[in-house]
Amino acid sequence: MIERNVYLSKLISVKENGFPKIITGIRRCGKSYLLKEIYKDYLINQGVKKNNIIIIELDEVKNAKYRNPIELDKYVRKLCKKDEMNYVFIDEIQMVNTIVNPIFTNGKYIIAKKDDINVISFVDVVLGLSREKYIDLYATGSNSKMLSSDIVTEFRDKASNISLYPLSFEEFAKYKNSQSSDIVFEYMRYGGMPLAVLKNGEEKKEYLKSLFETTYFKDIIEHNNLEKSDALDSLCNIISEGTGHLFNSQKIADTYKSVTKDKIDKDTVKKYINYFVDAFIIREASRYDVKGNIEIGALRKYFFVDNGLRNARLNFAYDDEGQMLENMIYNELIYNGYIVNIGAFEKKEKDTDGKSISKSYEIDFVAKRGIKKYYIQVTNDISNAETKARELKPFLALKDSIQKIIVVNKPLEESLDLNGFTIIGVSDFLLRFIK
Repeated sequence: MIERNVYLSKLISVKENGFPKIITGIRRCGKSYLLKEIYKDYLINQGVKKNNIIIIELDEVKNAKYRNPIELDKYVRKLCKKDEMNYVFIDEIQMVNTIVNPIFTNGKYIIAKKDDINVISFVDVVLGLSREKYIDLYATGSNSKMLSSDIVTEFRDKASNISLYPLSFEEFAKYKNSQSSDIVFEYMRYGGMPLAVLKNGEEKKEYLKSLFETTYFKDIIEHNNLEKSDALDSLCNIISEGTGHLFNSQKIADTYKSVTKDKIDKDTVKKYINYFVDAFIIREASRYDVKGNIEIGALRKYFFVDNGLRNARLNFAYDDEGQMLENMIYNELIYNGYIVNIGAFEKKEKDTDGKSISKSYEIDFVAKRGIKKYYIQVTNDISNAETKARELKPFLALKDSIQKIIVVNKPLEESLDLNGFTIIGVSDFLLRFIK
């Protein structure tokens, strides 16, 4: 069994707290397994009777009836025993349709339109059931419908939210019982999607590639009523190839035109990127002025929530370890609770003629968690003097007291260079330093 102890601990900490537990994350990252296997086993070992654990999987056709919020509410109440605690797991809760309140439709069930009022949604079901003292409710969801501004407002202070990600490097290394360089490369290349981790060689590749075609693209097309996926597919490849590069919608549209010879407007690009963000496939990292302490500009970096999924888009034919390393570091910082931005700043310098000019610098990541704050540069190797000088340049241009770190894709112990900057190997950085 692959252990997910961080998430199990989170579930245990909110058990029977009177609020629904909302677990979100990309499809196939292990939400159902966490609830139906790991947490269920925990409950049973704590003395909970199996009959008091109710599991409803809304993505199964046999349960299609319960995608109606009123029918789902009735069904759960019918199954629960009022004189005992019932643990209710509702899988893929976002599949519950929002309907117009039947009071206003002569008792008929009519799916609500976007602007309809007097509606009943999965939020009403979740909150209503959770108010019952004999129900401890857990719900999973796989798209941002769970996190839309309206729903977040309705759930605010009324739910315990847990974001689930693919296996972290720590979880992966523990499962593999190793911290070697080979394990680091395997994780960078194939990522931590649980079912991929359990497969070998070519099976990993085929599984990850098929996830896009049979699950993610299919979901996005159906959810957003798209007629075809050609543009979606091309944009996904552009973002995959450009991992770690700064983009805006216009720049992506221009790249799309040069690659496909077709036109696409920047508004469509933005809309399609949001589809990937909505499905938890990619994340946006904005630029942060480290001197002004504000987010700046429209340029963004895009990172895949899992390295294996990113590499699958490139058919595993493009092993740029620098890009893979940066994507992995970003995800691991997020997993460990850091707020992460791309660092940027301007500095007045003299050119070769002695004239004062403004020069722009970029730092791979600015990571903040509580009172901790780091400037982080990520590099595959610094044995080359030119590469090392390039990585150090932004740090040397800054005169503040924030700890400056260079993460190297080598098995290095933490050390300080002559400037007082931290040099550290990737495994040590992920498994110890950022904890």
